[in-house]
Amino acid sequence: MANMYYEKDCDLGKLDGKTIAIIGYGSQGHAHALNLRDSGCNVIVGLRKGGKSWPVAEKDGFSVMEVPEATKKADVIMILINDELQADMYKKDIAPNLTEGKAIAFAHGFNIRFQLIQPPQGVDVFMAAPKGPGHTVRSQYTAGKGVPCLIAVEQDATGKCKDIALAYLAGIGGARAGIMETTMHEEAETDLFGEQAVICGGVVDLMRCGFETLVEAGYEPENAYFECIHEMKLIVDLINKGGVAAMNYSISDTAEYGEYVSGPRVLPYEETKKNMKAVLQDIQDGVFAGKWIAENKNGRTFFNSKRAALAKHPMEQVGKRLREQMLWKNDADLDTASN
Repeated sequence: MANMYYEKDCDLGKLDGKTIAIIGYGSQGHAHALNLRDSGCNVIVGLRKGGKSWPVAEKDGFSVMEVPEATKKADVIMILINDELQADMYKKDIAPNLTEGKAIAFAHGFNIRFQLIQPPQGVDVFMAAPKGPGHTVRSQYTAGKGVPCLIAVEQDATGKCKDIALAYLAGIGGARAGIMETTMHEEAETDLFGEQAVICGGVVDLMRCGFETLVEAGYEPENAYFECIHEMKLIVDLINKGGVAAMNYSISDTAEYGEYVSGPRVLPYEETKKNMKAVLQDIQDGVFAGKWIAENKNGRTFFNSKRAALAKHPMEQVGKRLREQMLWKNDADLDTASN
């Protein structure tokens, strides 16, 4: 069983007298910066000069500067820009200014796990990873709650890295919910696998197949959207609250029976698991990371074509029309902040 930490285990005082630089002011960046400041920490923001986030961070009252200057001034540097941009930015703007005794932090293990970033021996390296999008990290904090987080100490140069990491996580509200200990290696691999095989890749393809099957059989697209896409959130919310058993308790016995007899027909267990193991193997071997880095260096042709095709898919078009007509539409729920 992994170690768990809560507010009683964290000492925010470990950040007294320290300056924290948040690199990036997008989804996670703005939440970390605001929460830490509200927790009494000294926070500065490091950004690319001329970027669209610069005036946003200034409007929020932060001292904003370019990344090299922020790295020089800070004791703790948290990198919260996109994974695929971190290595180049680190080499150019952070590494030359990363002096002994500082701490460098990440919210995802990707660049450390695949050795795209290799910090020097004299600095602390840790991960502070909220398991939720930035707007939720912020909204939960302002409501007096928190988002569960992961902690990992990759390199303890000062002997104080874990204390600093726990204090940081308490500062963003994670200790109010619970902080689970892991490694950056394990977090990177399990996070990528979960995204690809289940919560993003798997679920999106499953919803799309269901939508298309009903429409092709002659049913109204709006009904197909409600049954195969809109209700997904309602079901997942039940599972999130009390597990699959709570979901089954809340749905009809007819629906539960259908789960047992038809689920394995749609996703044949052995075949699906075999395919999932192949996805995991590509992650573990670095094949996926290599493809993603190459995709970005080659102009994102595949990525952009798939994004454009998805935007034109009938399920997206129907969903957009329905959301515009329904009272449950709430743009405030969408995390539109950019890096």
